[in-house]
Amino acid sequence: MGFFLVKRLLTLIITLVATSVIVFAVLEILPGNAAQVLMGPDADPAAVAAKAVELGLDQPALGRYLHWIAGLLRGDMGLSYAYGSSVSELIGERLQLTVPLAVLAMALTALLALVVGVYAASQHNRAGDTGLMALAQLGIAVPNFWFAILLILLFSVKLQWFSAGGFDGWIFDDGVWRGLWDGLQALILPAVALAVVQAAILARFTRSAVLEVLREDFVRTARAKGLSRRATLWGHVLRNAMIPVITVMGLQFAELLAGTIVVESVFYLPGLGRLIFQSIANRDLIVVRNCVMLLAGMVVVVNFIVDVLYAAIDPRVKASEI
Repeated sequence: MGFFLVKRLLTLIITLVATSVIVFAVLEILPGNAAQVLMGPDADPAAVAAKAVELGLDQPALGRYLHWIAGLLRGDMGLSYAYGSSVSELIGERLQLTVPLAVLAMALTALLALVVGVYAASQHNRAGDTGLMALAQLGIAVPNFWFAILLILLFSVKLQWFSAGGFDGWIFDDGVWRGLWDGLQALILPAVALAVVQAAILARFTRSAVLEVLREDFVRTARAKGLSRRATLWGHVLRNAMIPVITVMGLQFAELLAGTIVVESVFYLPGLGRLIFQSIANRDLIVVRNCVMLLAGMVVVVNFIVDVLYAAIDPRVKASEI
């Protein structure tokens, strides 16, 4: 196991370094000039050139890349061109919304998908299986932003159970539980909108994985020893079927962290996705660069954790074979 962890850590570091090079290079070749955007289209060329020097844009690309990496290692992401404040503070403020939203959406996704997938597999080729898979197919086909609008119309406009958008932050002046509930209320509808599509995809994967395991000999042995169908299904079959399911869950969680920009726009949430969108519009490349690198790092780390979980979930999987 130790060799496996060392090998995976080396892969993680190499992947992060390669990602940083790609992110920096892609943003460098994009057209546009941050100094020109900040000064305005009619600004004097001399003023634009002075602004470029102030921002360090006159330095060679290699020097700026090394300066950026050195800052990341120190925890210093630099100053935003457009906001004039620390990029670390900007990202930290947005992560207070994006991470809880992704975690809540992933929890709903896992709960719905496992229940639906296992039940559909247990009812293979029956009405329950056919009906649930038809609903799952519908869930995959429905865009999450359209479903988000439907949720707002029903629960915010019609029933008035939740607010239509906005997020005031995590405020604990009236107690921890009250603050958590007020914050979660603003995230419930966005989390449901994100979870529906992901749960539909994961439910189909779960059903397929469970059906494959149900054909194994050990399932018949467990039933022959007197275990009930439910105990066999949830205690033995599901655990062995979780290997491909965990892989998809890891990818989905990474996608939820990085791909919430549309839903954040529908609910007017100040998350990381909207920060990236606004920074691209402002040509604030230092913010875009750090946000993309952070998201890429999260994806790599999530995949690393998924790989490590393989051996813990299924003892048959040897760490050296992963």
